[in-house]
Amino acid sequence: MLDKKHFAKIRSILLNYAEKRREIIKISGDAQQAAKKAIFGLVRDDETAADELLNHARQLLLEAGEIIKSDERLAGEGSYRAGLEEYVEAELVRQALHEKNVGEVKGLSIDADQYISGLCDVPGELYRYAIKSATDKKFDRVKDCYEIVEEIITELVDMDLTGYNRQKFDQAKQALHKLEQVVYEVSLKRQ
Repeated sequence: MLDKKHFAKIRSILLNYAEKRREIIKISGDAQQAAKKAIFGLVRDDETAADELLNHARQLLLEAGEIIKSDERLAGEGSYRAGLEEYVEAELVRQALHEKNVGEVKGLSIDADQYISGLCDVPGELYRYAIKSATDKKFDRVKDCYEIVEEIITELVDMDLTGYNRQKFDQAKQALHKLEQVVYEVSLKRQ
């Protein structure tokens, strides 16, 4: 015979986990979307909207973090990790464009892999910003973007990245190469 109480306990644990997982997926997806919109705003020089979206994303991720405290298995949920990665990227783009100093992401618990994953996406966004700046004839911004991306790549080279982050690093290097082309073309036009 089966121990009905034991099976009811197991069923309850699994159903509770599934419910929390669905909640994490929803919250994290909303946070990821807010962070993506924040990046879009930053690249378009809409700092006010970007800051509001970043704050919203942070609050959602903090909410998800509270749910995760009740079941640590949820911390490995892909949607949560993707939301954190997108938030890191958005915050680092904000730092690069408005503080000119890329560093720690405060207010959330970010592990090294999430930080590096977000950081590796920053060069692509700074490349887009540099293109917009060149179009607007704001050539100093193009040079600033190039210098920040070059520093990012210099730091990443020493990290011996593998797997997912290695692929992202390769994309970051491609963004640097594209930025080098933009800087070169801008220098020709300025002569």
